[in-house]
This record gives sequence, structure tokens and C-alpha cells, in this order.
Amino acid sequence: MHTLRGPTVTTSRVKGYAIASIILHAIFTPLVEAKTLHESWNTLLAEHVIPINQGHSTAVDYTGFLAQRSQLKAYLNELEQISLSDFSQWSDAKQLAFLINAYNAWTVELILTEYPDVKSIRDLGSFFRSPWERSFITLLGHTYSLDDIEHELIRGGNKYKEPRIHFAVNCASIGCPALREEAYDADQLDTQLEQQTQRFLSDKSRNYVQDKQLYLSSIFKWYKGDFEKEFRGANSVESFLLLYPESLDLTAEQRAKLKNKKMTITYSDYNWQLNDVKK
Repeated sequence: MHTLRGPTVTTSRVKGYAIASIILHAIFTPLVEAKTLHESWNTLLAEHVIPINQGHSTAVDYTGFLAQRSQLKAYLNELEQISLSDFSQWSDAKQLAFLINAYNAWTVELILTEYPDVKSIRDLGSFFRSPWERSFITLLGHTYSLDDIEHELIRGGNKYKEPRIHFAVNCASIGCPALREEAYDADQLDTQLEQQTQRFLSDKSRNYVQDKQLYLSSIFKWYKGDFEKEFRGANSVESFLLLYPESLDLTAEQRAKLKNKKMTITYSDYNWQLNDVKK
């Protein structure tokens, strides 16, 4: 984060100071007002998300988040102040960055409601309702659950045409793609999503080839339909993966088999254990 500094005023005249003050106010006030909405979330992530597994994934310092829960709550309150009418005027990239950040931040807050007495996010559900179905989030003038944010606002109607969101939203579990160490930003969103996708696909604990079989995270099974929608010429799980052959370390022969759907795909079990920093 850069600190804004104005030019030094050298004149000793009162009138000169007054004019300089007016000019500086006119120049810098819009920039201050335009301070990113997600700056505080970005700071929290930078402090409490730690890369592990050679950078392929991350662990979360929930103890650190707990110590700064007031800052997290203040950020969530800022998100709550955004009206649907304002949101509707934003670009798709700004909307999507907002929704991903909201999902991830509210997931952390959900964990903190019971932390440290929680081993898995699924512990926060009940026999009748999963934790993702709990309606406790005030956003855009409505009350939502995490499921609502992901499946209605982010994925609903394929508005954003973006299968890579599955590598950005984080369910607080070891099996999930990494919680990114920075907030999502409209201007950098495509780059961030691309990095998250490559990061996840190159994680050999989740996606790898062995004995002529391709083992994939269950994400590709659960959300198969999202990868069958047109994206950069791809319209299937196989063709989506072929956009990232280097990340999967696929040989030319393996690429050909995958293209012709002659490679057996096996979906691995999902690890729902909390993605907590190991003490």
C-alpha cells in the first residue's frame, strides 16, 4: 500500500498555503475516497494465510484471525453497506471479486464462531442443515447463506462464465484450493484466477497421473457442468484440463488420450479437515 504525499509547500505567504491546500485537496481527495473496499481483508490475508506444500496450497492461522476478529467484522460490515443498486452498476470483474472475497471472508468468520473447538467446517452444521445452508450473511440488502452466494450469486445463470471460480472460493478445508494470500481485485482478477487454477492443478496431492489414470479432485465431479460450459474453446472437463497441460505435467501421449477421452479419470476423496496452521 502506498502512502499519498503531496509536494512540499515552500512559500511563506498565507495566501500561497491556502491555494496549495486547495489544490492538494482537489487532487488527492478522490484517490483517498477510492481506497479499495477490500484493503483491510487484503491485510488480514497477508498476515494470516501461509503458503505450504511448496506453495501449491495454504494454511490459515485462525488463532491470528481470532485475535483480529474485530477487524474482520469491520470489513464484513463494509461489505454489508454496499447496496444492490451500486453493485449492479459495477463491472462483472468488480462484482465477481466482491462476491469471492465476501464468500471467503464469511467462511473465515463462520469458523471463528466456534474456533478452536472445530476440526472441520462440517462440524458447524446440524443433522438437518449443512453449514453452507445457514442463512447468516447480510449482503446486497438480503440475507444469504454461503450456498446462496456461491450457487446463486456467483454461479447462477452462468452470468460470469467463469469456471475458474472453483479455485478461488475456499471452504476452509484441506481438500479445497488454496485460500489466496491476498484479496481479489477487479483489475487483477483474470491474472489471479489463472494463477489459482495453475496452482491447484499442479498440486500433486490432488491432481496427478498414475498407472495411466488421471486422478482429480472431486471438484471436477461435483461441478462438472460448469466445465462443460464454453470457456476459451473448452466445453468439458477434459478440454478444460488441456488448457493447462503443463500444470498437470501431461506428456504428449497423455494429452492425446485426454483429448480423445481415452484416459480414465478417477476422482479422489475430499479432505474436509480444517485448513488450520499446524501447531
